[in-house]
Amino acid sequence: MAPTPSYTRKPFASTILLWVLDSVPRQQSMDRWKGPHSTIITASPGQDEYRQLHLAGSSRGLWPATSGIETAIPVDRTVDGVAEVTFQSVVAPLGGRAQTRKAYADEIHNFRRTLLYAGPPYSTRWYNVAEPTARSGARLFILLRRREDISTRAWRRYLATELAPALAETGALTELRTQVFMKWRKALWNTPNVAHDNPAEQQFHAAITLGFADAVARDTFLHSPLLGALSKQLAEHASAVHAYVMTAYRYKRDGIVLPEIEE
Repeated sequence: MAPTPSYTRKPFASTILLWVLDSVPRQQSMDRWKGPHSTIITASPGQDEYRQLHLAGSSRGLWPATSGIETAIPVDRTVDGVAEVTFQSVVAPLGGRAQTRKAYADEIHNFRRTLLYAGPPYSTRWYNVAEPTARSGARLFILLRRREDISTRAWRRYLATELAPALAETGALTELRTQVFMKWRKALWNTPNVAHDNPAEQQFHAAITLGFADAVARDTFLHSPLLGALSKQLAEHASAVHAYVMTAYRYKRDGIVLPEIEE
């Protein structure tokens, strides 16, 4: 077992999977999300970070094919984007309820389906895998579904003590973030006039973000024998691993701070 690298625990975080409207061009919805819709979210108090992950429509299902794991992403469930909100405290979301109501009302203008996943308090980890000045020129966003015969406790222990340390020890990363999810509940984000269908067999139980110096480093990692071996071990715990190329935008309350990818 690899030694666990140092990390920072975040008090509370949510991950919202987003599917854009079919009735308008995809990029139009993505641009509106990046612009007008973001101003609603960034005005909410108590945030540590708000990031939009714009997933590449043509670069998905990139995890190496592995027996026992669904790595090909079903077309009708291909996610377009992810809203990541990290809060300053466990109770901070309560202070943003007014802005949340505005976000509810605005979703219909951008999205046809939205699903919110939240992690238990202090379960989100940002690992120290590179120098603080290191930049990520390429990223992967990965959704994981655990096997039915793996308990929640065993799943969380595996992610924290085996998978994350093994990824960190590859030496290939400029960024590593993990979030385990509590049981999905529609009531946590039941916005009007937007679909929230999420059958149990399609639900996810964790998300991982991997950063790389550039696209070459990312592709080398994806095709490495080391990742192939790690993926075989992952198959003992996960039934699906959906990997997307993504562009990250990090916001603060007065607007965009930094587009965090230069591909």
